[in-house]
Amino acid sequence: MFCLSSELVCNNLELAEPMEKADAPVEIDCDAELLQRRQVELAPRTSTSPECKVLLTEAHALASRGCLREAFELYKQLSQKQQLVAEQLKQLVLCLAQKIAQEEAHQSSASTCLVATTEVWEGFKCRKCHGFLSDPVSLWCGHTFCKMCLEQECANERSCVLCGVKLSALMAPSGRVRGHRRAPKPGPLPLRVNVVLRGLLMKFFPGPVRASQLREEGNRLYREQQVEAALLKYNEAVSLDPDDHLLYSNRSLINFTLKSHEDALHDAEKACQLRPRGFKAHFRKAQALVNLGKVEEALREFLYCVSLDGRNTKARCEAQKENSELPHGSGQRQLTGKVEEQQHNVKAEEDKEKQDIASVKPGEGMKKKRKRTQVDPEEDADILPKAFKQDLSTDQRPEPALTTPLTFNASDLQCSLCMRLFYEPVTTPCGHTFCLKCLERCLDYNSKCPLCKDGILQCFASRKYSKNLIMDELIVKFLPEEFQERKRVEEEEMQEFSSLHKNVPIFVCTMAYPTVPCPLHIFEPCYRLMIRRCMETGTKQFGMCLSHPIKGFADYGCILEIRNVKFFADGRSVVDSIGKRRFKVLQQGQCDGYNTADIEYIEDEKVQGEDYIELMEIHNCVYELAAAWFRSLKPSMKNRILSHFGPMPEKDDDPQINPNGPAWCWWTLAVLPLENRAQLPFLAMTSLKDRLKGIRRVLTFIARHRN
Repeated sequence: MFCLSSELVCNNLELAEPMEKADAPVEIDCDAELLQRRQVELAPRTSTSPECKVLLTEAHALASRGCLREAFELYKQLSQKQQLVAEQLKQLVLCLAQKIAQEEAHQSSASTCLVATTEVWEGFKCRKCHGFLSDPVSLWCGHTFCKMCLEQECANERSCVLCGVKLSALMAPSGRVRGHRRAPKPGPLPLRVNVVLRGLLMKFFPGPVRASQLREEGNRLYREQQVEAALLKYNEAVSLDPDDHLLYSNRSLINFTLKSHEDALHDAEKACQLRPRGFKAHFRKAQALVNLGKVEEALREFLYCVSLDGRNTKARCEAQKENSELPHGSGQRQLTGKVEEQQHNVKAEEDKEKQDIASVKPGEGMKKKRKRTQVDPEEDADILPKAFKQDLSTDQRPEPALTTPLTFNASDLQCSLCMRLFYEPVTTPCGHTFCLKCLERCLDYNSKCPLCKDGILQCFASRKYSKNLIMDELIVKFLPEEFQERKRVEEEEMQEFSSLHKNVPIFVCTMAYPTVPCPLHIFEPCYRLMIRRCMETGTKQFGMCLSHPIKGFADYGCILEIRNVKFFADGRSVVDSIGKRRFKVLQQGQCDGYNTADIEYIEDEKVQGEDYIELMEIHNCVYELAAAWFRSLKPSMKNRILSHFGPMPEKDDDPQINPNGPAWCWWTLAVLPLENRAQLPFLAMTSLKDRLKGIRRVLTFIARHRN
């Protein structure tokens, strides 16, 4: 079986990833003449005989089945007969690339656990370019990227590469036209750097931060065709951060432009070593090898590029061209033998590394991996272009910044509102970070950022917030004790709000009855907070009471259960709730601007014997009176009642089955034309018989008054 060398894949232990878009300042594109010349080269040069067509078909079939040795022999015969052109090697290229991808997937799955347990936390690397996080911008979906990576995308089509969330938002209305507001125009929000995260990076990694700034300056100089000046910037950046693969990959492109192919090859090899799955690093390595005349090695790199990104037509075209130009016969056998030998050597090296890691004591594995990834000063000096080697001092080179032990202080990650450690940190579009609950409470009163006063409510109109994943993971990993203490305090506070007997939140507004819907329009900040806490604790319940001129609110009320909440962009909300149980207020209180109370629940007293028979007679009689009164209403009034309270409930066979009494009684009380003060005594009654008699008196009075 034909096996491809893992030297071809640079000892990679990572999973396959797509081609990154942001690791080069500018791509070198083929001009029109080069493309036309390439098409001429790929065009068939001679007519193919029937015998050669049979050989070519058989070669394609062998390559598709994975019999690459036999396929090579047939391709060699066609080449000797001058019946083989580059475009006919497409099937072979695809099969070779598929073989490489399969070998890589097998190695990655077997080694992922080792990488996870020995590498330093990589949270300070961009998930888009996989380099050091430069000018971190936290999106409201919770993911963080380099500002340069996000700026390269079209502003109106900008989206998160991890979750796909669109980053455009509605801008505020810009004025009026003929007395009407202009429609909000969609537009992108500006990319603001995460203030807290940038401060941490500058504090702990000044070298990589400066190197990122130099990389941006070098990219600008390259775009302005000041290539030598760009090279100087990248030389300085590499000296500050020798472990960033982007710096080597981009500098390889610069050296390639300056026709320093040896230096371009060295930089590309270093980039491949630091990031084995980087498409552009391998592609630039292959380009440098082609210009140095190393055709076999270039072919292996182009094939690996095809395995990384099979849709890249440029890599496939180069692989086909180099495969057709490769000397057949002994050259092909040498290629096959080399990759098999390299595959065997790499597997032996991996087995040895696994044994070394398994034999070390806990805590030593990190040191082993760090030692392996550090850059040797002499080796790095050879990577630099010859013209600039003497300008860099190797004895003053700093240690690789990403392997420095991190010792965070809780004050580095402190919310500016509650002055405590971040809990569920949320970053606003303006770049400021707060605890989730702190930000929500501020937005209850004002739709602007508490620090810079930028309008931010348009991004959180649905009240769906996403935690900043990097900062949340940073706190959990490096401040575990402080995080557990902060979590404990938060849970204790939530536990206090979840009681349905003590400190129950009270909405002082209108009458509410058991089993009867009660829609509410919430706009006051204190009640926004109250509703949100009811949802967060999971109780989804609060009390409803009438106001009282002296006491503040009445002594009796009804518990409401939230069925649904709809939020609006300006912070208002509509709550769909329904009555559950009646209660009596024992003691009043307040919490964060809204009323609370200690309560006890009340129920109807049950009767038996002759009292039960009398209760059934009254129950049936009053039900018929209520139904007749509702039928006598005008159609417009009926429709209004039905749309708000729903249809009249059916009569229960046993009126005492519900502790709060029959549902139709409460529905009738809710729709009767009575003032709230006249309805309140019915809520406090614990005798169903007395409540039915009271309803009957009201219905009789209404009937007489109508006649």
